[in-house]
Amino acid sequence: MLARAGLLIVFSCVVCVLNNSLSAQQQSSAAEIHASPTDESSMTAQQIQMRFQQLEAELQQLRSERAVISSGYYEMHGRRPALKQLSVEQCVAENCTESAGFYLRNQKDEFPTVQISGFIQVDAARFNQSATSINTVGDADDGADFRRARLMAKGHVADNVSYLVEFDFAFPGRPSFMDVWMEIEDLPLLGNLRIGQWRQPFGMDELTSVKELTFLERGLPFALAPFRQIGIGIHDSYEQTGTTWAVSAFRYPTDPFGGNIGDAGGVSLASRITTLLYEDEATKSLVHFGADYAFIDPSTDSSRFRNTPEVFGSFQPGATNPSNPIPFFADTNVIPTNNFQLVNLESGFRKGSLSGQAEWRFAHVEQVGGSSPNFQSAYAQLSYILTGEVRPYNKKGGVFGRIVPNKPFKPGCGTGAWETAAKLSWLDLDDANIAGNRLTNATLGLNWYLNKRTKFQFNYIYSLLDGTAIPRSNTNIVAMRAQIDF
Repeated sequence: MLARAGLLIVFSCVVCVLNNSLSAQQQSSAAEIHASPTDESSMTAQQIQMRFQQLEAELQQLRSERAVISSGYYEMHGRRPALKQLSVEQCVAENCTESAGFYLRNQKDEFPTVQISGFIQVDAARFNQSATSINTVGDADDGADFRRARLMAKGHVADNVSYLVEFDFAFPGRPSFMDVWMEIEDLPLLGNLRIGQWRQPFGMDELTSVKELTFLERGLPFALAPFRQIGIGIHDSYEQTGTTWAVSAFRYPTDPFGGNIGDAGGVSLASRITTLLYEDEATKSLVHFGADYAFIDPSTDSSRFRNTPEVFGSFQPGATNPSNPIPFFADTNVIPTNNFQLVNLESGFRKGSLSGQAEWRFAHVEQVGGSSPNFQSAYAQLSYILTGEVRPYNKKGGVFGRIVPNKPFKPGCGTGAWETAAKLSWLDLDDANIAGNRLTNATLGLNWYLNKRTKFQFNYIYSLLDGTAIPRSNTNIVAMRAQIDF
């Protein structure tokens, strides 16, 4: 009995040492165990044995709780890789720190972190133009090619400093800079500070990932957007209210390699604020609203707004891809410009498997030595998921996210997710002395999501073109895409 009592005393000392490194909660729990009023000298051998087993069980529980917390803490916060369980002896040897009641490995060797990803989009399209359309804008050739082929690396170099580097091997300039930036996170008042090239805070369609677009391309208002530019900006989001805001300063226009050189012009600005006006988790319903503003002072002292009928693919306009051109149906050509301003209003909703969004955009151009034309554009779209999935809403970005099938496609097992969609899109580049034409698109879409990372898209587009300087004409387009990302 004396031997067991001695062993109990030694074991209690070990528990005390452990308690000095555990959280206050763990200390309290352990203290209650050996603070019993029982007089150990008067305990029988059976009582000592039972007490010993009780202490051993309690200590094992504390160790288990610590392991679960430490292995999941940073994984849950999305900042650092998960930590493996460390014993007390390993923690002492490897210079761990104690935080929130559990041991953490010293993080000096955890950085930098790197996550590699990418995606490919293979497009094909067939055009049926009226004779008037061919005479007005030229012949749009049928074809197939890679719309996008991208590789990306992202991660952290410190707990609050992240980066992203993305290149496209199918875009004009091959390879071209896409999002390439560094970011300092969680700054007081400022939120997150970003430096580099990225999609400027303007437009719901523009800030939706191209991997998650309902249709093959963004709507016609894309012609009136600053999009990717090199600059500096701050942004933040509040998930409880579904509110986001962002402000940036940048140089315009940025070339395919992330540069802007020119003595003319100055700093351009863009801003966006969004919020959820209504949200009901029970019915999977929400209403989104946002407003955007941009002031652009081009370094070239010029501007140009243009677009094709929402089919780009490999079919970049003749200036960048003469082997398979799609002409610009609406095009202002180059306008000598002091500056121009952009205003955008955006809205979106979801009710179960039904969702939609719409935007209206206005551009005011201060022309050098001439009048000041105003251009407008808008689109509205609806989609319904036939297989019952619900399109997620990204509260951090203020946009809709990726559809994930409830039953991924497997022969004889799952059908994947099927979505039908319709969109009406309009662009007016005719005003004052600028005859850039008016383009209207009506699009029907069918999307098949085989799994989380594979989908096929089918679009039929009826495009109507008119303007003050051209006759009315029409074009029918059938296009499709195969996409996979990793």
